[in-house]
Amino acid sequence: MIQNIGKVTLYVNNQEEAKKFWTEKMNFVVRFEQPMGPNMKWMEVGPENDSFTTFVLYEKNLMMSQNPDANVEHPSVILSTNDIQKTYQELVDKEVKVGEMLNMPYGSMFNFYDMDDNAFLIREDK
Repeated sequence: MIQNIGKVTLYVNNQEEAKKFWTEKMNFVVRFEQPMGPNMKWMEVGPENDSFTTFVLYEKNLMMSQNPDANVEHPSVILSTNDIQKTYQELVDKEVKVGEMLNMPYGSMFNFYDMDDNAFLIREDK
């Protein structure tokens, strides 16, 4: 059966802008980047070079032109950290828009927002 989550597609307004956000603000690395035609490229980013799961950064307009029925709304994505306070402060220092820290009985978490104002959740996993 299923053993891992392989890829999560994030539909973005501008691939290069998204690449810059994920690599410069979130310290992700480009895992794969390859042209797919004259005006398209496949791009994947991940937390580190040997991480299994990656985000595929795919332009919304390209997907809608290829498949008008595609849902290009933002998926719900939860990222993990083992030091929520440090992660929160690092994002604040990099001027990433962050939400309020939520301290729940099952763990601490907060939202952050990318360059297109899509919300993501970071949760502390210990």
